[in-house]
Amino acid sequence: MQRIRLLLLVFGLCLCQVGNHGHAEDVPKAETSGRPHVVMLVAEREYETMRSLRRFSEDQKKSYRITIVAEDPNDRNRLIGIESLQTADLLLVSVRRRTLPQEQLGLIRKFVSQGKPVIGIRTASHAFSLRNKQPPEGRADWQDFDQTVLGGNYTNHHGNELQVELTFADEGSDHSIIKDMNVKGSYSSSSSLYRVSPLMPDAKVLMRGQVKGHPSEPIAWTFKRADGGKSFYTSLGNADDFRGQVLPELLANAIAWGLSK
Repeated sequence: MQRIRLLLLVFGLCLCQVGNHGHAEDVPKAETSGRPHVVMLVAEREYETMRSLRRFSEDQKKSYRITIVAEDPNDRNRLIGIESLQTADLLLVSVRRRTLPQEQLGLIRKFVSQGKPVIGIRTASHAFSLRNKQPPEGRADWQDFDQTVLGGNYTNHHGNELQVELTFADEGSDHSIIKDMNVKGSYSSSSSLYRVSPLMPDAKVLMRGQVKGHPSEPIAWTFKRADGGKSFYTSLGNADDFRGQVLPELLANAIAWGLSK
């Protein structure tokens, strides 16, 4: 009997490991009906967004059913559980330079083409493209994802040592994402400032960032896509941003806006 109990314990531990690394994870949630399904694609190793988005998701679980889709630990260019996108109402992307299997990228393209809302943070501006390289055989890229889906124009970033001063843009002051935010005025970020100017014509700037000695850059905006869908993007997204006052509320409001009719 003792040996059987030991075997059952070992088997249970193995199942826990598969749950952590072997499929998409549903954030523990309160049981409510009819909640929108938010799918988060997380495949980047620079800004700890897996940890940050897990914490953020805990605060949102009463309003949404959230599935986090992560990279395969044995293949950084494959996402585990991306099939959950087939039932998603909103897609959030935190991915950096991954070239996915063609069928996986095809699921993302299909979701976007249906006019459903998309949110991108930080490295989503270069989510599915390599720097001056072609994807390996059997893998696919999406070079203009930034322009056509997010409305951006990422080219590079300013130095990491330069502190970014954040301000709310006058032209976006009436937008629901920032109109009812509790934070106002100027704030700072330790995320390096992305060079994204000029944005695509149908982008509306909500926030700007500036480092000393350089022109300001858009740091958060909305975008009306050619497929009729709407997108939101912010280049904020490191661990300090998620612990700060601005990003969590900005992101929560963006999700609510994206899902609003």
